[in-house]
Amino acid sequence: MSNNNLIIFDTTLRDGEQSPGASMSKDEKIRIAKALEKLRVDIIEAGFPAASPGDFDAVAAVAASIKDSTVCALARAMDRDIDAAGEALKLAASARIHTFIATSPLHMEKKLRMTPDEVVERAVYAVKRARNFTDNVEFSPEDAGRSEIDFLCRVIEAAIKAGAGTINIPDTVGYNLPDRFGRLICELRERIPNADKAVFSVHCHNDLGLAVANSLSAVLNGARQVECTINGLGERAGNAALEEIVMAVRTRQDVFSCTVDQIDTTQILSCSRLVSNITGFPVQPNKAIVGANAFAHESGIHQDGVLKHRETYEIMRAEDVGWNANRMVLGKHSGRNAFNQRLQELGYAFNSEKELNTAFARFKDLADKKHEIYDEDLQALISDTLAGEQNETVKLLSLKVTSETGEVPRAFLTLSVNEEECMVDASGSGPVDAVYNAIEKIVRSGAHLQLYSVKNVTDGTDSQAEVSVRLEQEGNIITGQGADTDIVIASAKAYINALNRFVGKQTLRHHPQKTEAI
Repeated sequence: MSNNNLIIFDTTLRDGEQSPGASMSKDEKIRIAKALEKLRVDIIEAGFPAASPGDFDAVAAVAASIKDSTVCALARAMDRDIDAAGEALKLAASARIHTFIATSPLHMEKKLRMTPDEVVERAVYAVKRARNFTDNVEFSPEDAGRSEIDFLCRVIEAAIKAGAGTINIPDTVGYNLPDRFGRLICELRERIPNADKAVFSVHCHNDLGLAVANSLSAVLNGARQVECTINGLGERAGNAALEEIVMAVRTRQDVFSCTVDQIDTTQILSCSRLVSNITGFPVQPNKAIVGANAFAHESGIHQDGVLKHRETYEIMRAEDVGWNANRMVLGKHSGRNAFNQRLQELGYAFNSEKELNTAFARFKDLADKKHEIYDEDLQALISDTLAGEQNETVKLLSLKVTSETGEVPRAFLTLSVNEEECMVDASGSGPVDAVYNAIEKIVRSGAHLQLYSVKNVTDGTDSQAEVSVRLEQEGNIITGQGADTDIVIASAKAYINALNRFVGKQTLRHHPQKTEAI
């Protein structure tokens, strides 16, 4: 790959999933991976195979499904982690193992309880072991942003000599500032004798809101890979947002000496919406590139300027990132072929005729309630359909809510639980509260509602409501989603979806940054 090409390394499926409540099923990971492949990202970090059998299976499934992007697996500098990564990637058309060990004085002393010499030895050993599975090995000195420069140079030189072709410098806790982080990359590349034998990468967290700024500063100082996520999803305050990195480099070619020409930017918006729908993490309206207001102009002066000449207030074309591109309106008279074709264009593929028929039936039901159905409606409908088909231990059969001025709202609910029909009614401070109280009367999950979020899918009072909930149960956090033109029904669907995820939850994963001493 040309040194003028910026490698885009997407870690939505790995670091993005570490956001509390953002866990994804194997099928959901495959859907996102295929959307990333369509976006033409260079590398997809699919997960952390040693964390759990579920994570291993998901990485293996992604590796077997993706042909045009390199699939990467994360591994601590431990035999079992590296071996699990190598085994999970066995069917990948192009594979990479990403191994790491902490290098800051704080982490080495308090977490690893290892000496600097032991850390260097373990780093070299890990890279060499990973090379038994693939020639494409990446090494990260964890918490590099707070590591001593002399020791960083030493461990990186040793890792490159051992066979690491990519050296990733992570700002693990989001501590750095752009000018200093850029200088760090520059100094490492100048001081390490064999630096020219590896691609330098960065992985920045957003604790101070500087993940994108730090990443771009690193690129200006010679980094040629950026690790990022769709919508900036990630642990704590998140990671550098892929869409912002890509469009900053693409828009400011007067500043950057590298390009991102391999990325199909028209797929950015659909990827953003897919990740948002699956994880239940809504995109704020004023989010750069993919927010609903990103290309909106309310000021009369701005509107006048844009009408006269777009570049007066817009530095990018909305169409370049997927806004209004190939927008098709479907309705009650649209046939199954048009429905299926549009979904394929949006990145959805059905595994069977039964899946297509189920989704099409839901589409027809929606079309009876809503005159015009847009891409956003289709994405919400498919997410709702797939969510409803996941381990439906609990099913919503019927719901009636009464709510009037001066009276306590009541919900009359019928659920199927393990194929047994249960009827109940309950009151609440509002109709949604009454519905949730009624559900809990039946299932008695003991879950605590941590987040309840509603957003309209499209404009207008006939818009679908997309509801996201986050439930906590015995330390486990699960999200659920539901969509319907009736907000109360969408709310019930979301809560039930989360409960079904609890029933079918995978073995808990070990957090790769909260682990035992290596």
